[in-house]
Amino acid sequence: MLWRALVVLALAALATLLNLERGSVALAQLPPTATDLVREPAIDYFRKPPADPVALLRQQLADGTATLAFEPEQGYLRSVLRALRLEADSQVLVYSKTSVQAVRINPKNPRAIYFGDAVTLGYIRGADYLEFAAQDPQQGTIFYTLDQKPSDRPVIERRDFCLSCHISVATLEVPGLLVRSIVTSPTGGTLPQLGNAVVDHRTPFAERWGGYYVTGRHGAIEHLGNALVDRNDPQAAHATAQNVMSLRDRFDVDAYLSPHADIAALLVFDHQMRMTNLLTRAGWDSRVAAAKHQDATAANRELAEAIVDYMLFVDEAPLTARIEGSSGFAERFSSAGPRDRKGRSLRELALATRLLRYPCSYMIYSDAFAQLPAAVHDAVYLRLADVLTGRVRDAKYQRLSASDRQAVLEILRDTKSDWRF
Repeated sequence: MLWRALVVLALAALATLLNLERGSVALAQLPPTATDLVREPAIDYFRKPPADPVALLRQQLADGTATLAFEPEQGYLRSVLRALRLEADSQVLVYSKTSVQAVRINPKNPRAIYFGDAVTLGYIRGADYLEFAAQDPQQGTIFYTLDQKPSDRPVIERRDFCLSCHISVATLEVPGLLVRSIVTSPTGGTLPQLGNAVVDHRTPFAERWGGYYVTGRHGAIEHLGNALVDRNDPQAAHATAQNVMSLRDRFDVDAYLSPHADIAALLVFDHQMRMTNLLTRAGWDSRVAAAKHQDATAANRELAEAIVDYMLFVDEAPLTARIEGSSGFAERFSSAGPRDRKGRSLRELALATRLLRYPCSYMIYSDAFAQLPAAVHDAVYLRLADVLTGRVRDAKYQRLSASDRQAVLEILRDTKSDWRF
C-alpha cells in the first residue's frame, strides 16, 4: 500500500541526501562548494559565452536567421520543439508545485517537460514563459526563458536565478538538473514531511515519481506517481501499482502535445539527469585543478571510477516486471543509433530486467563527454576498458555478464572513433 511506501520514502530521504555522491569520492576533493566553483576563473560560469543548443537558437533569433511561430493555445511551444529537435513523445508531466512558476501548476494543469540529450524544455499552460535548461559541453547547465507573448523578434533570455534550486548537493554542486520525487497534495502542494527524494536510475521504484503522472504498463511495480495524498490522512490514498494507460480522467490532455506521461521516457530521464551532472562536475574539477597546477592524477582516477560505475549501471534498481511505454518513445529512442556493424546500439532499451539492452550509457556520445578535459576523458576510457575486458574484477561489476561486456566493447569499437581498446 502507498502508506508503507511513504514510510520507506521518508526514511530514505535522509539516506538519499547522504549518499548522493556514493561512489564519487573525488567529487569533494577539489573546490567543495557551489559558490567556490562557479566563480573559479577556470570556469567563469557567469561571463563565458555559452555554446549550447539554446544559446545557438538565441543567437539565430537575434540575427534573424531563425524565426518562431506563436500559437494562441501553446504559444511558442511547438515552434521551439521543432527548432531544438525535441519530440512530443518525450513528454514528462509534473503536477507538484516544484517550479519557479509553481503558482500555475496543479494536478489539473501539470507542467510538461520535453527533453533530448542536451536540452530540457518546460511548458506550463497559461504561464508567463517557457523554461529551458541546456547543457553547455564545458559550462554545465545554462538556464533560459522565453516570454509567451507574440513578437516579431522573440527573445530568449538567460536566467541565472534558476540556480537558487539548480545548484546544490543534489546537483553535485554544479549548475545541473534533478528529478525530485515529492509527496503531493490534491492541490499540487508539496508534502516533504511525507517523503522527498532526489531520483536517478539507482533509486528504488517505491521512492520514485511522487508528483508525476505515469502512463504505461509496469506489472506489479509500485511507485508514487499518479497519487494525490490528503495531508490529514495519507493512508487513505490508493496504492500506486495500477497501470495507467489514459490520463483523460485527470485533466484536459487535449491541451497538451501528447496525452501520455510515458514510463519509458521517465526511466531515461531519471538516468540522464545525474549522468549529465557527473560529466559537468568531473570537467569542472579537472579544469580547476589544472589551472591551479595541482596534481590531480588520483582525483581523476576517482572521478573516472564514479562516471564509469554510473555509466555501466552497476547500482541500477532492477526492474521486477516488464515495462511497456504508452507513447512510442521507447521505439523512437531505441532506433536513433549510432549502430555497430551488427546493428546494435547503446540506445536500445530493454525494459525487462533493466533499462538498456547493452548496459553502457548513450551519454558517452554526448558533447559533454567528448569535451571533458583530456586527463579525465582518458581516465574514463581506461577505467571503462579495464572493466569491460575483465582486468578489474571488483564485486560491484559482477552484474555485468561476459556477453554484456563483449557487446559493449564491440559497439564502442565500431561507433567511437577515438576508442582504442
